[in-house]
Amino acid sequence: MSAADVCEAAVPAVGVTGAWLSAASRGEAGHLMQVTNAVSEQLAELQLTLGEGPTLDASASGGPVLVSDLGSAETAGRWPVFARAAVQAGAAAIFVFPLQIGAIRAGAMGLYRVRPGSLSAAELGDALVFADTATLLLLDSAGQAGAGPQAGAGPVGQPEDLARHRAEIDQATGMLTEQLGVGITDAFARLRAYAYVNDLRLADVARDIVARRLRLSPDPDLSPDGQT
Repeated sequence: MSAADVCEAAVPAVGVTGAWLSAASRGEAGHLMQVTNAVSEQLAELQLTLGEGPTLDASASGGPVLVSDLGSAETAGRWPVFARAAVQAGAAAIFVFPLQIGAIRAGAMGLYRVRPGSLSAAELGDALVFADTATLLLLDSAGQAGAGPQAGAGPVGQPEDLARHRAEIDQATGMLTEQLGVGITDAFARLRAYAYVNDLRLADVARDIVARRLRLSPDPDLSPDGQT
């Protein structure tokens, strides 16, 4: 069994609509390891693009982030852009659990429902068990990564398509450091901003940059007219 298998199993066991699993540390959105459906992937990518959301908060704080109603005023005030986008994507409630043992942070597991409402005590207990299991398996896989990559999989068992998307984002960020003459952090911020302003998926923008179909100019104009 892998951490990705745990993510899949958590959906029917906890009674949610979908889930995702990311490997990360230091409060980052991280490398997406597993998604159970298209909405899960969209929710994870939205947080990476926007730089806000429950996955980042859970990873930074080391505690679960449980949101029973993404449409509430409180949630909108906490994540003004993500909350609205998540509702439009089809999520009504979201629950994120950090994958952590002591000071070691391995990532986060996110769950969502299409209807608002809190997890019951039993569901919350089950989710915590799944998160703990995923943490152990993810750390164990990371420890064995030096033995060599598995065919058809990315880092630490990451599915090939998700690994390819992340590799393209990393490569595009690196290319932007040269094109714009900025550091990695600023380059990634420009990549995210372009995707957000033009309502595009981050992975699609990265793919166009890597393929040299898109080049961002050094000026702050992020509209399509700003391409060179």
